Amino acid sequence: MDDGKPKLLDQLRQQIRVRNYSIRTETVYAEWAKRYIRFHLYRHPAEMGAAEIEAFLTHLAVKRDVSASTQNQALAALLFLYKEVLKLDLPWLQGVVRAKKPKRLPVVLSQDEVALLLERIQGVQRLVANLLYGSGLRLLEAPRLRAKDVDFARREILVRDGKGQKDRVTMLPTRVVEPLQAHLEMVRRLHREDLVDGLGEANLPFALARKYPNAAREWGWQFVFPSVNRSCDPRGQGIFAITCMRRRSSAPFARRRGGPVCSSMRRLIRYDIPSLPICWRRGRIFARCRSCWGTRTSKRP
Repeated sequence: MDDGKPKLLDQLRQQIRVRNYSIRTETVYAEWAKRYIRFHLYRHPAEMGAAEIEAFLTHLAVKRDVSASTQNQALAALLFLYKEVLKLDLPWLQGVVRAKKPKRLPVVLSQDEVALLLERIQGVQRLVANLLYGSGLRLLEAPRLRAKDVDFARREILVRDGKGQKDRVTMLPTRVVEPLQAHLEMVRRLHREDLVDGLGEANLPFALARKYPNAAREWGWQFVFPSVNRSCDPRGQGIFAITCMRRRSSAPFARRRGGPVCSSMRRLIRYDIPSLPICWRRGRIFARCRSCWGTRTSKRP
């Protein structure tokens, strides 16, 4: 921009990060802001108000047939945009109609149904499902689990920065102790291979990376369930991201792009697994690393 100010979406992300909201909230709020602007033919939000917000929410409910919770999520994102980013008074806030979420009974499986479901799951997903069911972890708390937070001696799992940014201790099911130990040994071998390649770093919360420069390479900070592919942190602060989307591709294509290829990609080529990371939103192929500071990009073939 001519006045030197960051773009609107960059301002939105800055305000979200100042308040230490989760990256999922940042992604969702930015996406709703973009949809809102596109719906009104790229008019600036400062030029619009309650009528435009209600028109957008009505479009979501009538044309897109979204749920009440989705409508309220979109409304929360737009109100955050007006209040915290544009710093505009909202005298019309009381007039905005919020969708009412109907009360519904949850679907509860019996023990036999849960056992049958867990038997149908294979591989690492089965271990994750057993861990979620036996310890009461939330869905995203398992992928974010670190090696140091699993205490086999006390049969406990320490959940860091859970919902509401609160820590808590939960039980470690006995039936997953041996499979989890075997899984961690495999992950540890993978981590050693990454260290040999000069990588093997995990992102650290807040400013710990500056306070403890070598902590990112330590085993305790590694994720219990890392991605098969190496990837960069979506915020650019660290070097790990939970699973990125992948596109089926030929293994020779990964070699043909030129330049160094990370060790996980070499393993895919060695075992003839035709897989290549891709970001569908930008339409670019990413040669990502589980613990690299940069990302090489190339145009989609």
